[in-house]
Amino acid sequence: MSERLSADVAIIGGGTAGCSAALHLRRRGASVVLLEARQCGSQASGVNFGGVRQQGRDWRELPLSQRSRLMWDRLPDLVGHDCEFVASGHLKLARSAADMTVLEDWAVGARASGIGVELFGRNAVRDRFPWLGDEVAGASLVASDGYANPRLVAPHFARAARAAGAEIREGAKVVGATRDGGGFRLETSDGIDVAARALVNVAGAWGSEIAARFGEDVPEGVLSPNMIVSEPVPRVVTHSLGVVGGNLYLRQIDRGNVIFGGGRGLPDLAAVRSRPSPASTQAALALAVAAVPALRQAQVIRTWTGLEGYMPDDIPVLGASRTTPGLVHGFGFSGHGFQLGPAVGAVLAELVLDGRTPTDIAPFAIERFAAPV
Repeated sequence: MSERLSADVAIIGGGTAGCSAALHLRRRGASVVLLEARQCGSQASGVNFGGVRQQGRDWRELPLSQRSRLMWDRLPDLVGHDCEFVASGHLKLARSAADMTVLEDWAVGARASGIGVELFGRNAVRDRFPWLGDEVAGASLVASDGYANPRLVAPHFARAARAAGAEIREGAKVVGATRDGGGFRLETSDGIDVAARALVNVAGAWGSEIAARFGEDVPEGVLSPNMIVSEPVPRVVTHSLGVVGGNLYLRQIDRGNVIFGGGRGLPDLAAVRSRPSPASTQAALALAVAAVPALRQAQVIRTWTGLEGYMPDDIPVLGASRTTPGLVHGFGFSGHGFQLGPAVGAVLAELVLDGRTPTDIAPFAIERFAAPV
């Protein structure tokens, strides 16, 4: 037996961006039905490192990143929970003179955008952070950056959106999506039929499949972040860490566990599953010990991964459809979506209700993948 629902806006995807969009739309009075194929936050939003960083952002993402960073401070007011957000500072390591030049160049532009950046040469970084390894040639620190628990964020946005009146259905895989007359019709695998005036596509690694239903072909791929956690060990790492080149990221939480990652897992998009890569795990372990020698004796207790969408230019598709009035996209965040997610939801709500947003999203337009005429 089918169930019929109607709303001003339908949302496909229950990651942080989709749940944030649902919350922001409801706060402005729009009725919302959100359809999530599994559980809210079960894929990219919940399986990542948890970094909340502006440091090292692509310049095209920085306005969105800065807007989102302000929202992370307001999570208790916004969703009723801090989601274990800690402004620990993000320390990005250089392992060569060339790496240090990358950090110095980024710092110039970041400071011009109002982001505080502190640079450390080899001697200074050793004095300030004596727990770092000898291979570290320098670092940059953005003190306002930090991390949060990715298992909490999307579910708390979903809970807040439900409390605000959004209809959120989990286990509801969209199998049909069409536009008819003045709106959209969606069908799910569990027999839900949704009619809506507007549609938000935040389907993650499946975002391009939804876009293709409306004549927009984009080259979205899939990646799986290779994640690792250690047993609790004495606290030594005081900041969230990254490295130039991106092959290691690491943080230590209060109870002593070290959460880190590097390399890629093994994705299977068709089967909706993925698994960690032993080779990537071994490489990440070696890099972690080189960066923080005190971790040499730490025992790994778990590895995991998930499915994330990525674009060939490493920035998302975010904005209005080029073919279909009333459709807006937000997918392909290429491993950057966790920090951006709260603001992405706000931007999507603005695009649906106002047709515009004050945040610069022009570089993310889906038109950049349109075939030349």
